[in-house]
Amino acid sequence: MLIKVFGSAVFGVEATTITVEVNIDKGVGYHLVGLPDNAIKESSYRIAAALKNNGYSLPGKKITINMAPADLRKEGSAYDLTLAIGILAASAQIKADEVDQYLIMGEMSLDGGLQPIKGALSIAIKAKEEGFKGFFLPMQNVKEAAIVVGLDVYGVENVVQVIDFFEGNGTLEPTIIDTKEEFNKTLDFPEFDFSDVKGQESIKRCMEIAAAGGHNIILIGPPGSGKTMLAKRLPSILPPMTMNEALETTKIHSVAGKVKDSGLMNQRPFRSPHHTASSVSLVGGGSYPQPGEISLAHNGVLFLDELPEFKREVLEVMRQPLEDREVTISRAKFTITYPSSFMLVASMNPSPSGFFNDSDSPLSSSPAEMQRYLSKISGPLLDRIDIHIEVTPVPFDKLTETRKGESSIEIRKRVTSAREIQSARFAAFDNIHYNAQMSTKQIREFCPLDETSLQLLKTAMERLNLSARAFDRILKVSRTIADLENTAVVNSNHIAEAIQYRSLDRDGWLG
Repeated sequence: MLIKVFGSAVFGVEATTITVEVNIDKGVGYHLVGLPDNAIKESSYRIAAALKNNGYSLPGKKITINMAPADLRKEGSAYDLTLAIGILAASAQIKADEVDQYLIMGEMSLDGGLQPIKGALSIAIKAKEEGFKGFFLPMQNVKEAAIVVGLDVYGVENVVQVIDFFEGNGTLEPTIIDTKEEFNKTLDFPEFDFSDVKGQESIKRCMEIAAAGGHNIILIGPPGSGKTMLAKRLPSILPPMTMNEALETTKIHSVAGKVKDSGLMNQRPFRSPHHTASSVSLVGGGSYPQPGEISLAHNGVLFLDELPEFKREVLEVMRQPLEDREVTISRAKFTITYPSSFMLVASMNPSPSGFFNDSDSPLSSSPAEMQRYLSKISGPLLDRIDIHIEVTPVPFDKLTETRKGESSIEIRKRVTSAREIQSARFAAFDNIHYNAQMSTKQIREFCPLDETSLQLLKTAMERLNLSARAFDRILKVSRTIADLENTAVVNSNHIAEAIQYRSLDRDGWLG
């Protein structure tokens, strides 16, 4: 008897439906074809034990299973449940009337219990697109899959529940989640709040500008000056995610198997890889490509602490994703693209010892050592960082102040207003949503300067020896400063403030 059941394979962030054809005939043997990997080949042992422990059996006949399309490599143990139901239906141990109307996925334990799978959201979206009636998957993944409206999603804990459903004996009900309610659960009291930061008013202002325009930022200062503390608080002032952003972000985390119990992610991600990270862990890859840190930070913040301690080749692989806001991983037989639109926040000490030329410090470095240390970061990478700011240690009188600073929620209101202005400005452009994404053409269109501003910019570039790459960055940042003030025209005050945020472009800024 020939039976068809359906599973799914995830490539990148998209799913492809896999048809599992099970044929049982005279003879003896178990033949699994269609480019399965070792984890799928081993499934026969798990299935045989699970079925026996639940009162069913693997038929003692010739079992041939084809996973189509046969030229597409299948990987992972998530097909156990698909294969088990196919074998039971083909051997007439359960009714086969409706099995082809549902998509079935799950890894089985030897007692028939189900383990979580990766990519449940992508699979559910594809199941709905292809008109499946429902989707059976492990209970641990049910919340992320139930985000998809118009598909019956059944969370199951044991293979027996699926068998009972097709036999008409079960009381299994689809999981229903109010996506809008989940999405609107806002964090009014963020764990990391800007009100905790003592002093550093100029740096807070910098972070607000960076958040408002989506600008990449680098913080340079000695140990203990608050660089990491400030970076961790940046997500708390970013505008709330839109529904599309939340779905995009959840999809990537689902593929990586990192979705928490809540299902839909409504908080912007914050990723902080260690400086020993490899280029594959940062941008993604592997023999079966998985998303890297830059994709897990999509629509959120990627924080690189101690930037010069990262291997140079690791930092260089980020240049293209920073520009294109997506990363393409190529293999001999396929190419996968992951989105990677994130805000880069980097921090670094000004020298190997960590301190400026400070006579009171027990550890100090010469200007030559400082310059050598800074040269570990390439010019093209710095070219993609809009704001450079020096962070100085907080004085004692500021540390002991009892007065609380401005809260993240108050700052977020101003940032959100500025982002709304930018959304309206770039409504006609598909891939541009905030100022940091502007190309040279858009900069010329949306940042016209009067004579006073032009003269100021010219003087600054000549006197401070600012590089040519600083010119467009200054205009982008000044446009954001104007948006925060709700001013239509960029004026000389905005230009003057933006010039301050290009520390690393100045010749001899250390001394």
